[in-house]
Amino acid sequence: MNKNLPDQTLGALASAIPGATRIFHDFQLDFCCGGGKTLADAAQQRGLDLGLLLTALEALAADPAAGIDWRGVPPEDLIGHIVARFHERHRVQLPELIRLSRRVEHVHAGRPGCPGGLADALEGLQQELESHMMKEEQVLFPMLARGMNGQAQGPISVMRFEHEQHGSALSSIQRLTNNITPPVNACNTWRALYGGLNAFKEDLMQHIHLENNVLFLNASIAAEGAAHHG
Repeated sequence: MNKNLPDQTLGALASAIPGATRIFHDFQLDFCCGGGKTLADAAQQRGLDLGLLLTALEALAADPAAGIDWRGVPPEDLIGHIVARFHERHRVQLPELIRLSRRVEHVHAGRPGCPGGLADALEGLQQELESHMMKEEQVLFPMLARGMNGQAQGPISVMRFEHEQHGSALSSIQRLTNNITPPVNACNTWRALYGGLNAFKEDLMQHIHLENNVLFLNASIAAEGAAHHG
């Protein structure tokens, strides 16, 4: 595995090496919507030291306790994990982030670095995400749990498109917040807001990755296999 790591895509590596997503997050590499790029290309585009990345990934790959490889888990188990770990968490995270951002924007309006428009951007993302998660929970996930992989291909392509929109929303949130970096003398509320935003960003990217690069990919492979045998 190690000799061809640079030629593997970010999405494949995030699936194959549990814990790799944390490294990609630290290096600000997009492994969910940008998961089709190879490690070498992504590192070059961001001006990163490929050697450092490889060392970190190889250390993880050698660690048997790094986490679960979700690729071989039955779809209903992966779906249960996604709903409990990500859907439910986003529903708790976003209202609090919106509350904190309204407060920071109100108290620090006009101050350099004040993230004007952040609460509105988060509210827009909350509405998009809630509608997206409901469609998955009520329509797509039951289909995948029942093995209806062929019929699920249309809904999957819609969900992938919506994931791209969530990625764009995250990018604009990062632009509004100086890459989620609080000013040096930021108050505790501002720091709490940006700490929560960072955790939310990491969760959302991990969430999209597990759907795009594991759950949806497995369903597409299964549907192709069934079409060939049918």
